[in-house]
Amino acid sequence: MSFSTHSPSIEIFTADEAGRRRHWSDEDKLRIVEESYRGVRQGSATARRYGISRSLLSIWRRELRQGSDSAAGDTPTFTPLMLEAGAATSGIGSAERSAADRIDLFLSNGRRISFSAALAPEVLTVLLCVADPL
Repeated sequence: MSFSTHSPSIEIFTADEAGRRRHWSDEDKLRIVEESYRGVRQGSATARRYGISRSLLSIWRRELRQGSDSAAGDTPTFTPLMLEAGAATSGIGSAERSAADRIDLFLSNGRRISFSAALAPEVLTVLLCVADPL
């Protein structure tokens, strides 16, 4: 009677360069995301080019969008208003105007502009462009 012994083979995996996680710097991530937005349907091609998954590229894109949205919402912004000398003087009414001569304009972005009915249309146009750029 013969006894056959079966010994299982063992494989040892070492962590070489191909098996390790890569750590991308913020500059590299930004460069890759910007490249993925160039042209139509470049996301998958860009992900393949850098050897990353499409889902990781989507995560980086979302983080960039959320980061820019929160950065824009956290800091107050100021838009300087430059008026021509002729338009500014012609649009300002006298100080004696009554409250009934005022117009309140409610914009779609939630802002309100209150101005005199005697305000020059050119000045109002500039104000609207600054207050509601859409």
